[in-house]
Amino acid sequence: MTTIFTTHATLLGRYLCAGSVDFYNNLQYFDCDAEAGKRGIYHRYCIERGAAHAADVFTTVSHITAYESEHLLKRKPDGVLPNGLNVKKFSATHEFQNLHQVNKERINDFVRGHFYGHNDFDPDKTLYFFTAGRYEYRNKGVDMFIESLARLNHRLKAAGSDMTVVAFIIMPAQTTSLAVEALKGQAVLKSLHDTVSSIEKNIGKKLFERSLAWHEGQNPPDETGLLTQEDKVLLRRRLFAMKRSNLPPIVTHNMVNDQEDPILNQIRRCQLFNHPTDRVKVVFHPEFLSSGNPVLPMDYDDFVRGTHLGVFSSYYEPWGYTPAECTVMGVPSITTNLSGFGCYMEELIENAQDYGIYIVDRRMKGVDDSVNQLTEFMFNFIGKSRRQRINQRNRTERLSDLLDWKRMGMEYVKARQLALRRAYPTSFEGDEEPGFFDGTEVKISRPLSAPGSPRDRSGMMTPGDFASLQEGREGLSTEDYIAWKLP
Repeated sequence: MTTIFTTHATLLGRYLCAGSVDFYNNLQYFDCDAEAGKRGIYHRYCIERGAAHAADVFTTVSHITAYESEHLLKRKPDGVLPNGLNVKKFSATHEFQNLHQVNKERINDFVRGHFYGHNDFDPDKTLYFFTAGRYEYRNKGVDMFIESLARLNHRLKAAGSDMTVVAFIIMPAQTTSLAVEALKGQAVLKSLHDTVSSIEKNIGKKLFERSLAWHEGQNPPDETGLLTQEDKVLLRRRLFAMKRSNLPPIVTHNMVNDQEDPILNQIRRCQLFNHPTDRVKVVFHPEFLSSGNPVLPMDYDDFVRGTHLGVFSSYYEPWGYTPAECTVMGVPSITTNLSGFGCYMEELIENAQDYGIYIVDRRMKGVDDSVNQLTEFMFNFIGKSRRQRINQRNRTERLSDLLDWKRMGMEYVKARQLALRRAYPTSFEGDEEPGFFDGTEVKISRPLSAPGSPRDRSGMMTPGDFASLQEGREGLSTEDYIAWKLP
């Protein structure tokens, strides 16, 4: 029997990052036993460290986690086994664009209800940004996201832009119930929609009857008398119901600890209160998305397809499934070079921005510079025309093959082969080492209508084909990693 231990994140690393420490610049200086003891996780840390050392093959999901594991678990990983996705390809290549349009209309319905009384922005000039994940305020970069939204709001107002951004924060938190104001908004919208539909049906019936009774020489039927007094009264009632004295809420639920919630306090500090003059609106949805939800009745996949941009400015993200899911669905995303996904895309794509993958530098830049960079990415994205956004979504969806398990699974084959060779070296005597990493790099020829294509070569190429962060940054010539060296 052989064993392969794959760590998706180190226990101590997650706790340290949540504690607001300068994690990556001080990795080599942490007293791991002492830090684990302070946080009451010493025994769990020992189990994780013991598993890493006892396994025949030790792997991680990304190079950034490999760098972390070497210092915290005291063993250099043998390779990288990145996470993949079951990519579903449509028979018609434009189908994902159609799904985007359909689901965007469903989000439009929610927005119309949520912002009733202040719905003075054009849906055709409104972009939907979102962030989602576990409620880890700092690790998931929500602090940075909200601060960037405040700066983006200022820039859009200063530029006199007619574009509006509705930013969704989807993170489950402790709630007591749905907010009355959020429920009322959807009820008001439904009442208005039902009333207008009824009036529309009556007008259509009258117009049809008048058209049937028309004879040559008569004037064609016009709008006179189509709208009855009863219809006008009913419509006036619905319009009065849409009057609103307060601003649209920033959260859809009643929070358990409203005054101490870090996301709400950050929104309040940045004064993102959904004022009519604000070009950036904020909606905090502290619950998993579900089609049974009375306020936002959408599943997560459908919601993502209806948005324009996913923002995941994480500080601690061993891999990052959320931007990967966005990529597979043809939705551009913003990630960081501290996430496994960001590092992976940075290695494989010549110019990631052209393909809708924006990578914020959180490693070599200060916090303020990183926030400004994130703001710049979002501002430039808003400046794109509708045609440019469609083209970018096409290029983003084209990258889905890079994240397919059919490609990623090759790393697991390599890990199994290495484990067998280490456990049963006598069984492989005389056999040559399989040429997993042979081959030369070949770039995919790019179409004239598109920018540079991802770097690829004949056969499969996965993140494990690249040298580790340590080897690259420190100039090490070690061969501990299963790594194909770049020429």
